[in-house]
Amino acid sequence: MAYIQARKHAHPPRRTASAAAAFAALAIPAAVHAQQAAAPADAASAPAGTQVLPEIKAKSTVETPYKAEAMSSPKFTQPLVDTPQTITVIKKELLREQGATTLSEALRNTPGVTMLMGENGNTSSGDSIFMRGFDTSGSIFVDGIRDLGFISRDVFNIEQVEVVKGPSGADNGRGASSGYVNLSSKVPFAENFNAASLSLGTASRKRATADLNRPLDIGVPGTAVRLNLMVQDSGVPGRDEVEKKSYGFAPSIAFGLNTPTRAYFYLLHSKQDNLPDGGVPTYGVGNYKLPTTAPAGVPTPTPVDSENFYGSRSDYEKIDIDMFTARVEHDVAPGITLRNTSRYGRSTQDSVLTGVNAVNFVTPADPSTYTVNRSRQRKYQQNEILTNQSNITAELGSGAVKHSVTGGVEFTYEKQSLPTFALPTGVTQDPANLYDPSLGDVFQTPVRNGAYAKGNTLTAAVYAFDTLKVGEQWQFTGGVRWEKYRTEFNSMTLTDGVLVPLALDASGNLLSWKLGALFKPAPNGSVYVSVASSELPPGGANHTLSANANNVNQPNLDPQEGSNIEVGTKWEFLGGKLAIAGAIFRSENKNELVQDPIDTTVYTQVGKRRVQGIELSVVGQLTNELHLSAGLARMDPEIERAAAATQGGLIQWSPELTFTSWLTYKLPFGLTLGGGARYVDNATTTSNVDTSTVTGLTEMPSYWVADALVGYEFSKNFNLQLNVYNLFDKEYLSAVNSGRSRYFPGVPRSALLTANVQF
Repeated sequence: MAYIQARKHAHPPRRTASAAAAFAALAIPAAVHAQQAAAPADAASAPAGTQVLPEIKAKSTVETPYKAEAMSSPKFTQPLVDTPQTITVIKKELLREQGATTLSEALRNTPGVTMLMGENGNTSSGDSIFMRGFDTSGSIFVDGIRDLGFISRDVFNIEQVEVVKGPSGADNGRGASSGYVNLSSKVPFAENFNAASLSLGTASRKRATADLNRPLDIGVPGTAVRLNLMVQDSGVPGRDEVEKKSYGFAPSIAFGLNTPTRAYFYLLHSKQDNLPDGGVPTYGVGNYKLPTTAPAGVPTPTPVDSENFYGSRSDYEKIDIDMFTARVEHDVAPGITLRNTSRYGRSTQDSVLTGVNAVNFVTPADPSTYTVNRSRQRKYQQNEILTNQSNITAELGSGAVKHSVTGGVEFTYEKQSLPTFALPTGVTQDPANLYDPSLGDVFQTPVRNGAYAKGNTLTAAVYAFDTLKVGEQWQFTGGVRWEKYRTEFNSMTLTDGVLVPLALDASGNLLSWKLGALFKPAPNGSVYVSVASSELPPGGANHTLSANANNVNQPNLDPQEGSNIEVGTKWEFLGGKLAIAGAIFRSENKNELVQDPIDTTVYTQVGKRRVQGIELSVVGQLTNELHLSAGLARMDPEIERAAAATQGGLIQWSPELTFTSWLTYKLPFGLTLGGGARYVDNATTTSNVDTSTVTGLTEMPSYWVADALVGYEFSKNFNLQLNVYNLFDKEYLSAVNSGRSRYFPGVPRSALLTANVQF
């Protein structure tokens, strides 16, 4: 099988990408103006602080299926069109049309996001997100509460996925300079609604979901229950042996809907039992360069079959997730609402994974004799979280000056445990034949060796935001969050057969803020400028501290600091059914560790990375039948201060240009046609300025992928949809590990047939 060659696509014709940009930036406004006269003059949507997002009626969301009006968090008091920040909201209707089932698949609808494999199995099957030049895996939230572990998240119980770009420490505390991802859970609403779906597809894909909502007359006003269910038993298109099995159970009950006092209680229980994927060797892919140790006589590297599986049928991944949430809201007076949210969550991941590494040239002139080293890794990780959050929102003032105020306090305890497993002393895993791996090989079993790592973080925070409205055209936004944290870490490492203990702790205060000024030249649009910051202390991403001088989690280090400045504009057309936005931004992350060029044992916090660029988006309805979601991002990622080898180099995993789109058109007789295209530019896998001395895969090749949809509505309660993925069967790399030795192939051409029913 031939792969996309990096040199062939190293500098794709910019007219192709420009055409995509023109589609989003020029063609759409033309259609907007054509429809403007007939568009109804809807009033602006209510602020997020005065509406409960999940109570949107199910049948009304079908009318504008892609466009969201507001964030689910009460920390955002204004509609999206008046929020001075780049935010992408991906609604469940769009995910249903695309047949998307995981967070990773959902994030294909926003540009500037890359997925990684991770090392040693730690994130090989999880949502390892790299966004706007920075690792965002530790900045994933559910209902504004930090989520648990490095796992793959299913979206069967998700109302919408919210992607907030740029440092946002004022929103949620410690976090990445790139922003964060928030998943908004489904909760009961005050109408009868029952829906179910059944999907069958290539690679033995089977999945069923149900969403059942019913008001109850039990003497308590506004009572309703909701139940979301999911079961899945699937292979993975294009991958031998890999399996994904899971089920989910999410019951919830609400009291006092449409009354001044509302209470929601909801539970998520989910289990996965997968046969995990250790990846495919990058040997011969793209611009792969032979290692300097390769003997003479090795022919030009040829890629292996991307379907090859190098692991064992005994490999496994078992994930258990339990999350209980209680949320109470009370309208104290008109425009003033109190909220309190409590959650306990626990996730456990137990896996055995076979990974591939370096290639051995057994007989240099005969590639059929080549082998690839394999590692056997077992991981058992348990995460727990306990939190209580209180919030108040208030609309104050009258006349020409008004305030939308929100503030609160948060207390959170997070805990992580990682016992260590390894192969017994003197035992190694035999390599596999590079081109013809066998399931019949002998696979070694990792065992507990007495080592472990345990960490916990306790956080107390207070925050406040205010949006000051002066007249009908000016808005000024400010927010600040102060939090005190303490991280404790205990570990036992095995060194020369001896267990060595380590106990470290780190504590301190974090202060994050954001400011914005917004001008409304018309009621349906805004122009804004904003600045924001974030901080990430040692251990802030994974509760892990280190005594090594070259480790960012050394407790004596200062927090890394992120900052962002952004200038943008947002507009709504066609009575609020279509939203167009654009922004230019510059994000920086400083206080990174840099090795002293003279004394190599010394590291100082003088490093800085910078990402600047532009992002455009359009989402909503062009007509009642034509729906669109598209986004384009162009980034210039650079390492501004670092060691000599990387200073001035590019940031890894950060493609310069990314584009995503999805378009559907419903014909009068019930037939829906649609599809989308995604483009990802070349992305460097190494930060070295001089790549001539770097071996292996130094660049992820660029690619275009197209998907298609055909749907038919037999009645208002029943429809069938056929999704065809990778319509032109393009071969591409979807993720690469940081060591550049293995990758996940992109999904080949495959199909999924889904029956959707409402009753």
